[in-house]
Amino acid sequence: MPYVVTEPCIGVKDKSCMTVCPVNCIYEAEDQVYINPDECIDCGLCEPECPVTAIFVDTDVPAKWKDYIEKNRIEAEKLA
Repeated sequence: MPYVVTEPCIGVKDKSCMTVCPVNCIYEAEDQVYINPDECIDCGLCEPECPVTAIFVDTDVPAKWKDYIEKNRIEAEKLA
């Protein structure tokens, strides 16, 4: 189950998650950061580091942000 960055990250981009990621699967874009699901090893280190609670396991993404699951995959692949 890869992790997904959702709407609260927009405009914040704290990047604490990027610092703790052991496989560097988190990429910065103009509006927010994105986690590449193909590179994520599901370690979970990024989730508690997020100061705005924007990171969720893909199965736990709130319904209002479910579209971020696919958005993360597409955007992270572009940035990788």
